[in-house]
Amino acid sequence: MGIMFRKRKKFGPLILNFTEKGFSSWSIKVGRWSWNSRSRAHRVDLPGPLSWKQDKSRA
Repeated sequence: MGIMFRKRKKFGPLILNFTEKGFSSWSIKVGRWSWNSRSRAHRVDLPGPLSWKQDKSRA
């Protein structure tokens, strides 16, 4: 298993994700809800270690 480089920059609710090759994706997080540009998935954090995710392909 290799070591991977990941970096996140936060600007309020906007999050920019970088890898060793450069810019990867962006996300928006408002409260418990978030959306990612790469996976185009909605995610809601639930109490405890649970979360709910809806992929664009399943909608």
